[in-house]
Amino acid sequence: MSSTTQIDSDVAVMMEQPSWKKTKLSLERPYKDDKGERIPVLLDIAPDGVQVFEPQQDPTKLLGENLRRIFIERGVDFFERQDTLRATGDLSIPQALDNKDDKVESDQQEEGVSKAHMNPEELFKMRMEIMPQLFTALGEMTHARELLSLLLASSALTDPSPVPALPSSTLTASIVTKPSPIPSVDAFNAQLTIGGKDEALRKASSIFKAAANNLERSRLRGQRYWVDALKTRRANWGLVPAPLPFGAPTGKGADKTSKDFFVSFGLEESPAHFRRRAVGHMTTYETASHVLVFPHRQRVRLQVSLILTDPNGLLRTASNSITSLSDTSLEDSLKIAQREMVEEELFSVLIKEASTLPTASARVAERLIVIDAAQGMELKFELVDGDAVNAQESNKSDERLFATCNLIYFALQGLLLSLHASQKSQRLSSANTQHPPSLFPNKAPLLQPIIDLLQYQVFCDRIRVELDKMVSALLKAGVPSSLRFDPVGESGHQLVEHFVANETARRIGGEALLRIDVRQTLRLTFLSPSSLTAHLPQATLPIASIPQLVQLLSDEVERCLLNRLCEVGLQVCERVGATWFVDFVSGKAVGRWEGNILNFRVIFDKDFAIHSSAYRLNRASHQLSLLETYTPETPVSLVAWLQELLEKTILES
Repeated sequence: MSSTTQIDSDVAVMMEQPSWKKTKLSLERPYKDDKGERIPVLLDIAPDGVQVFEPQQDPTKLLGENLRRIFIERGVDFFERQDTLRATGDLSIPQALDNKDDKVESDQQEEGVSKAHMNPEELFKMRMEIMPQLFTALGEMTHARELLSLLLASSALTDPSPVPALPSSTLTASIVTKPSPIPSVDAFNAQLTIGGKDEALRKASSIFKAAANNLERSRLRGQRYWVDALKTRRANWGLVPAPLPFGAPTGKGADKTSKDFFVSFGLEESPAHFRRRAVGHMTTYETASHVLVFPHRQRVRLQVSLILTDPNGLLRTASNSITSLSDTSLEDSLKIAQREMVEEELFSVLIKEASTLPTASARVAERLIVIDAAQGMELKFELVDGDAVNAQESNKSDERLFATCNLIYFALQGLLLSLHASQKSQRLSSANTQHPPSLFPNKAPLLQPIIDLLQYQVFCDRIRVELDKMVSALLKAGVPSSLRFDPVGESGHQLVEHFVANETARRIGGEALLRIDVRQTLRLTFLSPSSLTAHLPQATLPIASIPQLVQLLSDEVERCLLNRLCEVGLQVCERVGATWFVDFVSGKAVGRWEGNILNFRVIFDKDFAIHSSAYRLNRASHQLSLLETYTPETPVSLVAWLQELLEKTILES
């Protein structure tokens, strides 16, 4: 018992601690600042830096809400039911403070009952577990008590000797003070420390500043990303889901939702490989000028050229004008990329059709197609570098040829859209079982209509040359004549419909009207690509070649001139009673009166140059003698020459 009392006293001494060691810090969150004002609870921080705090609630209002919830959730008679249960003695309801002693007694009784149920083996086991720990605690406390007694029993130092003589059984403490540093060394160390900290702080601030700038640029770039996406959708460009990134999970149950989008600018009915290439995506990094990134863009443009060879061997060349747009804006970059993709698709279709042309030969290379469209005309399609084309200007020396190249370029785009529409209608009609597709679908190829038009143009030019030669020859001979040449009789709307029609309805027609001496007319009609028909008073004749046309013009003009010569002869020889007629078999005009028989022939030389010869028939020998000849170099007209010749002959007779 004595040892136990001594241990309790030591523990009591150790428990007596100074007041500063008894200070406790509350773990409760502070709700007031140093000035005693309430600290608001921060709920959120807006992107613009505005702080959102929890609204302050009125305690009275909060208490009222809690009371109202009691009556709503537990019933209006909640307190009455509690009083009733307490009055009846329901043990399930906690009682007042007067039952505290009863609870303590019941707890003690329960503990006693539980203790009474422990057997000796359990008590021995518990003793063997607790006793070693108690002995260890006793040893530690004994050691601490002896150490404290030695420290408290040691007296203060009376001898200033640095090595005091201490008894062997006494434990003492010594105090060592650090010598004061040298002022200069201390100042240098302070400067060095401050300089190092200043440099570290500057580096840290620069790092934080760079990070803040990067965050701000990322925020602005992300904001601009979605603004550009909305602009693209507002401009009616297609947005398609982007494929999952490389390595994304694709198994069963994985999230396969696309996290980004692509801008699709290909045509709807284009082949699949062109639609896959006609995509672009928004930039997620800083770029120099491009707003969109086109991974499959080749930057090539389609150039249409025409090469004409004159009969003299002179070459004339012209190309279409390729418009260039600056790709600094979102809309312009999409338009340029779409135009390049459409032209690449056009070139691929032209390569397929070049080998199946029935009326022209073609030479095909990787980026070049040369077609002998017509006589003395070559049509060339070439994929050229877009940047090089933008730097150079198109050749506009021949305005007509230049306009033809532009017409071919834009007509190809319309024919491509017509081809897509035809393919779509065939696909929809094949899906509809009620209206099956026709056995011979209406196809709209790209190259054949262009070749037909070029051949028709060359054909009309050759006809126009021959007719112009005849008109100039008649005018030079003093015969009034005029020509109305209309190669295309359709309107612009009908011409566009002809482009997209089938092969039989695609033919374009025109006519030429040659008026001779303001009396007789010669009408010619033609259809593309090279059909010519002459409408004569007696019949309608198809003309298959240019020599046949030349012969027809010569015969018809000769007949008209001979009739004119007979009319002039009747007028001049009316007083002598002459008879005039035209012998169409021998091709001459004959005039007879007393003692004279004259024959007149009309001959066409090169370029329809008109020559006429007058012959007199000798009745004795029955031979023709040349009387006089008319040539284009004659200073008078053909009619005036005939009148002078007849007046002279009448006077001589």
